Amino acid sequence: MLTFIGLGLSDERDISVKGLEAVRSADLVYLETHTSRLTGTTISAMEEFYGRTVIPVSREEMEVRPGAILAYAMDHDVALLCGGDPMVSTTHADLRLRAKAAGVETRIIHGASIQSAVSGLTGLQNYRFGKPTSLPFPSGTWFPTTPLSTILGNLALHLHTLAYLDIRDGRFMTVTEGIGLLGEMAVRISRPAPDFFVGIARAGSKDALVAAGSGARLAKLEFGPPLHILVVPADLHPVEQEYLEAFSLYEGT
Repeated sequence: MLTFIGLGLSDERDISVKGLEAVRSADLVYLETHTSRLTGTTISAMEEFYGRTVIPVSREEMEVRPGAILAYAMDHDVALLCGGDPMVSTTHADLRLRAKAAGVETRIIHGASIQSAVSGLTGLQNYRFGKPTSLPFPSGTWFPTTPLSTILGNLALHLHTLAYLDIRDGRFMTVTEGIGLLGEMAVRISRPAPDFFVGIARAGSKDALVAAGSGARLAKLEFGPPLHILVVPADLHPVEQEYLEAFSLYEGT
């Protein structure tokens, strides 16, 4: 049995009771760290709280050569810990499909997701979000502009956009960096850049920060440690605007 267990958003205590029971009864416990991170904890803190050894698993072991994990899960209980909610990432969906093909039984124990947390923190209604996008760090001559096209397409439909900020080699993209990349994309493809954003830092933690305003205004704010996520809102419903004004650092358009 391979059990995908969502850890929630912030630290080792965000796991559900059902998830904790599954961890403590598993024969092996793996932790996937490349699609998301719980920045409010450490592996040693997880091990102390869960009462189990936690084995980090690399992107290659998840996506390229998961054979060892699947072979062990054929006759043992294996827990795979994932930040947020499993299956939001295509990496997890792919591994579950591979497990199915190999004859390995699977199940999912859900955790809090950033997708629902964003609506709770900002008041932006979930049904008004369009296609999400990811903002990757550029590399060499590679500088994708598809994220801006996705955002502009959503705005044309009066839909908000959730933009996931890149995690790569221990580097965490900030709200300010994400806004800057969108501005550069606009220049490269001669399209208008959005100029009203909602930035969120450390969702799920006691010191979560939500701020809304222009790119220039948010660039002056110190969002602090990761994880950060960026929202590009469409026109605000009066209730959404009231909520942002009440529960964020807000500066209107």
